[in-house]
Amino acid sequence: MPGSRKALLFVVALGAIAVVWAASRYSSAVTARGHETRSGATAAPAEGANAADTLALRFYRDPTAVAPFSAKDLDGRDVSTAAFHGKVVIVNFWATWCGPCRAEIPDLIALQEKYRDQLQIVGVSEDEAPPETVKRFAVEHRMNYPIVMTSDPIRKLFPGVSALPTSFVLDRESRLVQKHVGMLRAATTEQETRYLAGLPTNAAIEEVDRTEGLKLENGAQLVDIPGVELKKLPVAKRVEALQKLNAESCTCGCDLTVAKCRVDDPSCGISLPLARTIVDRISAER
Repeated sequence: MPGSRKALLFVVALGAIAVVWAASRYSSAVTARGHETRSGATAAPAEGANAADTLALRFYRDPTAVAPFSAKDLDGRDVSTAAFHGKVVIVNFWATWCGPCRAEIPDLIALQEKYRDQLQIVGVSEDEAPPETVKRFAVEHRMNYPIVMTSDPIRKLFPGVSALPTSFVLDRESRLVQKHVGMLRAATTEQETRYLAGLPTNAAIEEVDRTEGLKLENGAQLVDIPGVELKKLPVAKRVEALQKLNAESCTCGCDLTVAKCRVDDPSCGISLPLARTIVDRISAER
């Protein structure tokens, strides 16, 4: 009998341990599920967004209206930004010789196709080549948005284009809400479009003050370089000089290109002679 009682107590103890273990596992599972729910890890992302990456979108705190402009596209058709009121508009300054400009074109094409009812992209070519050359490039790359050649009136509306590509983002009321210098990031541009168009997005929105400083991002190619005179060069040589100035490294220890060093530190006594040597060498070439 005592033996039976001990056996019974042993079984009861085992049962209690099993119950405690099961309860512990259940509690851990519930806690984990609750944490997932609170952190949003199981929430479905908005279209075009990744739930694992919440983007931060920055828009100007004080957006200002941009007057409409009219111009002829490469086919001679009238393009008026007034007709795009009610859509998000991206005015993209670019050139055929600009590597980052060419790299972002497929993303712009895809974006224009996907959001054709909410978005209008307008390409402003900074090429000094004839419009026929730019048109041939556009046809070869199947660009599906209008392209106009740059002009003084357009530049006055969108000042400060010192590097390519540069993109100005307008909301549906034709107000300037952001300016990007350098190649656009596809995911960010899509979420900006969705937010400004009133479509669902999981991005975080931040209001920022407008700054006039030149922030070079994603391989932006400078076209205005302090202390360097490029206008004396023929168009082809000017393009070659810009490409070299934006590619060759400065030897002052700044770890920047010659062009970027000239912008960041116009007083640098090393980048200026380097830049002028590059221009003189290209000018002397036959």
